[in-house]
Amino acid sequence: MGICTSKPPANSNSYLDWGDDEPSHSSANPNKSSAARAPLNLKPSAHQSPFFPFHSPSPSPVNPYLIKSPSAAASTPHRLFKRPFPPPSPAKHIRAFLARRQGKKKATAIAEEDEEDEDEEELDKRFGFSKDFTSRIEVGEEVGRGHFGYTCSARFKKGEFKGQRVAVKVIPKSKMTTAIAIEDVRREVKILRALTGHSNLVQFYNAFEDHDNVYIVMELCEGGELLDRILSRGGKYSEDDAKAVMVQILYVVAFCHLQGVVHRDLKPENFLYTSKDENSQLKAIDFGLSDFVRPDEKLNDIVGSAYYVAPEVLHRSYSTEADVWSIGVIAYILLCGSRPFWARTESGIFRTVLKAEPSFDESPWPSLSSEAKDFVKRLLNKDPRKRMTASQALSHPWIRNYTDTKIPLDISIFRLMKAYMRSSPLRRAALKALAKTLTGDELFYLKEQFALLEPNKNSSVCLENIKMALMRNATDAMKDSRISDFLISLNALQYRRMDFEEFCAASLSVHQMEALDRWEQRARSAYEMFERDGNRAILIDELASELGLGPSVPVHSVLQDWIRHTDGKLSFHGFVKMLHGVSSRSVPKPH
Repeated sequence: MGICTSKPPANSNSYLDWGDDEPSHSSANPNKSSAARAPLNLKPSAHQSPFFPFHSPSPSPVNPYLIKSPSAAASTPHRLFKRPFPPPSPAKHIRAFLARRQGKKKATAIAEEDEEDEDEEELDKRFGFSKDFTSRIEVGEEVGRGHFGYTCSARFKKGEFKGQRVAVKVIPKSKMTTAIAIEDVRREVKILRALTGHSNLVQFYNAFEDHDNVYIVMELCEGGELLDRILSRGGKYSEDDAKAVMVQILYVVAFCHLQGVVHRDLKPENFLYTSKDENSQLKAIDFGLSDFVRPDEKLNDIVGSAYYVAPEVLHRSYSTEADVWSIGVIAYILLCGSRPFWARTESGIFRTVLKAEPSFDESPWPSLSSEAKDFVKRLLNKDPRKRMTASQALSHPWIRNYTDTKIPLDISIFRLMKAYMRSSPLRRAALKALAKTLTGDELFYLKEQFALLEPNKNSSVCLENIKMALMRNATDAMKDSRISDFLISLNALQYRRMDFEEFCAASLSVHQMEALDRWEQRARSAYEMFERDGNRAILIDELASELGLGPSVPVHSVLQDWIRHTDGKLSFHGFVKMLHGVSSRSVPKPH
């Protein structure tokens, strides 16, 4: 369930509202030319679809029940598409998702194919929540209403929080007409309960239920949405003011990702200020679309808000990197006052996200620092493998020079270490050569990560260091994302230690480095070092074995290009391929 989507009555807290099916508000125009660009506004658009709130130009109400999903493709029954996702109409399949969630059996042809009859009377709507709501909470006035429920201000009657004002989200069980809707509520409460305690995350107090409703009691944030502050500034922030916002967003998102939770609906409407004070704290809200995700798994449900959705979400294969894309969109808006991707139609929005590149040529971008532009570009890379993580973004020079706060532990480090530990000796040697080309900024991030593992006096770490680091940062969410199980893949570290030099080789992302300037020059420098220290003569059969490939004539003919005929050693082409950890699935078949 979403915490806030629709606009509230006057003088209310927008995060307390619920999405509805009303036409939404239009937003910034595209940045293709200065004449075409317009500031963020809340004027109704003639091109909106009341049926399809997912695609409505944001800032807009999004019906949280209609577009979210409980789990990954591997574990979610009845969620797979029976047809591919064909351009140029990505909206078609998402409409089918909406139809299923609303229980509309014949809304579209695809919905008819995938629809399974669900008898509402047979649904189990017992959540196991406390049933003493009325004796614990005194409900005040309604402050928001939407398609699936309403929100009230309230106050604790007794207990340790006696007298404290809170927000209560009321979800009528009569609106839960599908098993998916019930699971959505159950999972939102589970995530809120597991993650509570972070300073930039809305505090969860308790969940209650009776025969008719579910009640979610949360912190009352009275400072309004980040969106409202953006609009009040005319859509533009100074770089320092934008950094102050970005730091808080990145910290809470890095925290969620470490716990194995992906938010999936990050946008200015879903960040609230605790008070009207200019320097009040920013809180992340609305975990109605959130889900648990293991470090080595992907989700496949298309969810989120149109202007902030990542390309890989539209391709139905994504993980925590999708949140980082959304943060990049927010950063772009803060710095220039318009959205990086814009279109007048629903499908057009998605085609723009998939195909267009954001503009950095128009005002005010030429007057902004090169670090600010680099920061946003590295968040908005369409390839999720090349995108910065939230922790890396906090160590970016544009942010790092603003705050001295410690960089949080990055879960992606362990995913990279897993790939390194499973690599052949030849690939490890190639990665060690590439690690020697790391710049000071890149080493800063890795030094921070290495320090969080608390190496011993010999400056080395083992599996126990990783386990302890995770335990220090763990919440109950890690149980559902099964991050502890992921450590099994690092068992080789149980019998040996890794110093900082090897840690750098194990933790660097070749794809991220490939996205940086002067990549080929750095790769050639690494190859020269590899030639001196690690390159050796290798037969085709041995190379195939190194890569884990079986005896195949087509594969062997491709690998011929990887080896110099003069001395039988890896060529530069083979070196770069080796860095990427080529497998049998990624070796192309020769024409």
